[in-house]
This record gives sequence, C-alpha cells and structure tokens, in this order.
Amino acid sequence: MSLLRVPKSLLLGSPLSASILNQIRRKKRPFCCNMSCESSQPLTHSLTLPTQLDQPIQIVAAPGVSDSQFRTAIESSLFKQWLKNLESENGILAAGSFLLKQVLVQGVDMFGQRMGFLKFKADIFSKETGVKIPGVVFARGPAVTVLILLDSEGETYAVLTEQVRVPTGRLVLELPAGMLDADKGDFVGTAVREVEEETGIHLTLGDMVDLTAFLDPSTGGRVFPSPISFNVDNHHAMTGQAQGGCDEEISVFLYRGCVGKEIITQLEGKETGLREAGEQIKVHVVPYKKLWRITADAKVLMAIALYEMAKGSGLLPLKT
Repeated sequence: MSLLRVPKSLLLGSPLSASILNQIRRKKRPFCCNMSCESSQPLTHSLTLPTQLDQPIQIVAAPGVSDSQFRTAIESSLFKQWLKNLESENGILAAGSFLLKQVLVQGVDMFGQRMGFLKFKADIFSKETGVKIPGVVFARGPAVTVLILLDSEGETYAVLTEQVRVPTGRLVLELPAGMLDADKGDFVGTAVREVEEETGIHLTLGDMVDLTAFLDPSTGGRVFPSPISFNVDNHHAMTGQAQGGCDEEISVFLYRGCVGKEIITQLEGKETGLREAGEQIKVHVVPYKKLWRITADAKVLMAIALYEMAKGSGLLPLKT
C-alpha cells in the first residue's frame, strides 16, 4: 500500500492593524451593506443578483445573531456558494420563474477560526402563483467519503469507522468521511487526509477512484444525501411540497488493495481520530458481502450502489 502524509494547512497571521484590515475588507466587499448597531434595530444587508437586478435581496439577522456572526455568515464561502448555485445552469433563479426576496440568518457555528455550519431561511416565491417555496437551509458545504475495499486470502473486506453521532443519539458504523476546508475544493486531498486520520491507512492521490465522477455531468458529479424538508401548513400537516434541508453534497471515492490477514487483524478495533477535536473513532473491518446489511449509513449504501454499477458497466480501472 502506498504512503502519503498530508501536512496540515497553516494560517498565517497578518501584521496589519485591525483598522487597516477593516478598511481593506470594506473595499473588497462586492455589495453595499447597511447595518444598525442599535439593539432595537435588526442587522440588515442588501445585495443585488444579476438574475433579478430590479429586485434587491434583503439579508436580515435573527434575534441573537451578533454583528460579527452576521458579517461572517454573509462573507462565508457557504453563503456565497449557495447564491452562486441559485444562478447556475440548473439554479432556481436561472429561468426567471422564481424570486428571492429575503434571507434570514438564524445561526452560525464556527469550527475554530473557520465557518462550520450556517442556518438561514430563504423567502423564495413563484412569480406565476405568488406561492412561497419552503426554504429553511442548513448549510455545511461539500464533503467526501471513501469506500475502502481490502482483498485478503480470497475475501474482500470493507473498512468502517464507529463514531459518536449526537444528532442520531447513536454510535454509527460508517465510511471514513470529512468536510472540505472552505474555498479549497481539494476533494481528493481531503479524502486521503480523512482516511489517514480516521483509520491510520496511508494512501496517495493516485490510489483514489472518484465514483461520483461517473454520474451524468448534469448532476455536478456529486450526491445530495438530504436536500429536502416538508412544508408545514397552519394545521401542522405536511403538504406535498418538499424543498429545503441540507446543502451538503458528497463526492464518493474508492480505494481497493491487497493486504495480508495480519493487516485486517490490526485494523479491527483500532482506536483513531483527533481526540482534541472530540473524535472518538473505532475502526471495524467487515466482509464486503455483508456490508449492505450491517449499517444504515447512507454513505455506505450510496458507495455500494455506485461501485457495483460502475463495475458492472466496465468503468473502473483494470487494477480495481
């Protein structure tokens, strides 16, 4: 198995004073922002998109969102990418049938110095009917996951991680996965780094096969695990509309190699993860033929489907 250690990114501090840095940031800001410092006035921001030049969009901070959180949200890559997606070829605003009137920023979670999660509500209306489209967004950005298959003594094994997943209230068996660092877009490098951190297995970039790249180009070459939430009317009943949810899009990679049985033994039960970041991870190795039944992790099931279809269609490199 080939080796590669991925160095951690370094964040260089700036020698500029805070006042000069703020002036530079204001000059670079692409749209005008008017904010109120009075507690009785909500923080607001106005911007104009090319698809609706005559209809400026109001960005408003919900109660409890601070000035710094509001600015961070507006300037984040998560929010900017969402706006870009709206006007993309398949974007909601591209055909001119819908109108974005307002965005309510409801929550910001930071991972150290970088944006982690962003929650906001978008008021998007159909121009034809005037009906509002459900638009609560939990933004976390792109992520990667890796299906690791190891052949040993005539058996193929899959490598899983057991992790504490507080939202589910459970320990979950899943594929190694991770979020991309903001603005970098290094999907393959992130996949390699996450595999090393979560399993201790060292891979090189050339070892990886992007299974999602086999999807039709119109899909963007990624999968959306949870983009929908149901509209709720005044009687708390779900309607037929289902638009909203999480913006996460995942690239699914494959690694396949041959190892001795001692490697399988060493991996099983191995404790890994960045403990200082709250990761409590245990590695498990299971026969591939049992993988589809052993966990309900959506990433696992997506990876199996992509792998089997790509293999059946003769799309995988010969060495895999």
